[in-house]
Amino acid sequence: MPKALITGITGQDGSYLAEFLLEKGYEVIGVVRRSSTSNFSRIEHIQDKIHIVQGDLIDLGSLIHLLEEHRPDEVYNLAAQSFVPTSWGQPLLTGDVTALGVTRMLEAIRIVDKRIRFYQASSSEMFGKVREVPQRETTPFYPRSPYGVAKVYGHWITVNYRESYNMFAVSGILFNHESPRRGLEFLPRKVSYGVARIVLGLADELRVGNLEARRDWGYAKDYVRGMWLMLQQDKPDDYVLATGETHTVGELIRIAFEHVDLDWERYVKIDPRYYRPAEVDLLVGDPSKARRELGWEPEVTFEELVKMMVDADIARLQQSEPHRTTPNIDW
Repeated sequence: MPKALITGITGQDGSYLAEFLLEKGYEVIGVVRRSSTSNFSRIEHIQDKIHIVQGDLIDLGSLIHLLEEHRPDEVYNLAAQSFVPTSWGQPLLTGDVTALGVTRMLEAIRIVDKRIRFYQASSSEMFGKVREVPQRETTPFYPRSPYGVAKVYGHWITVNYRESYNMFAVSGILFNHESPRRGLEFLPRKVSYGVARIVLGLADELRVGNLEARRDWGYAKDYVRGMWLMLQQDKPDDYVLATGETHTVGELIRIAFEHVDLDWERYVKIDPRYYRPAEVDLLVGDPSKARRELGWEPEVTFEELVKMMVDADIARLQQSEPHRTTPNIDW
């Protein structure tokens, strides 16, 4: 039975990856920070099948101890301070966890067992002020946030350890990937949740920022399959995972409202508070290398993803507040 260790297992990607690996017959070890407010809601349905352990990306000793005790075959480093707006408010924490945390995990692997295969969750935010369209593995980085800068460091330190110590270390440069498990602080989930609240009579407006920003949005469950495929190759390399399509925030909002037969213009308010200090205007990835070498293809379309998220939030709210919901439409 292969064994995988996942940092960030309680997050969106970590929960889907854990499910995927369990289906593949893996023993899964999930790393969480010691906290009095740990949220296991995304993995509670599989929690009895996972070995949950404590560790911290800012503590090298804890990472060495975890690797020595559990001896995983694969490590998936998904933990990070991953909310872009927060990275301006907490740039030092973002750097310590999202950048130096990668180095600590790589150093722990180098010390304990260099045969462990390592996956680093890189991000399309590294491209920032894009140098070419679409963005591919060779596109120069120009990050536009402390988060993006930290991810660039994590990406290049992974390459450096791979080339310096002959380690199987790869980076997946993942473009935006969403799901019903996404946190409410992220825009697509904010939209789907906001639409659900409006259609159920719990709210009468949705406040957003830049409607013209464009992103390449896919389904998180498709993307964790790509992570696993990267670690199954004969040689380590870096890959862009993306749909190859770009959509505006305005399109996302329109599809979400149309799905419940509402006119988005009646409910959406533009709020300058939600504009970024330095905006990333256009992100769209070229996944041709992943398609060619990994056989990876996204299976869920953008429209299917948006509708799935709206439906999930409506169902979730109806279950949690059945007596307060007054639908605006006949479901």
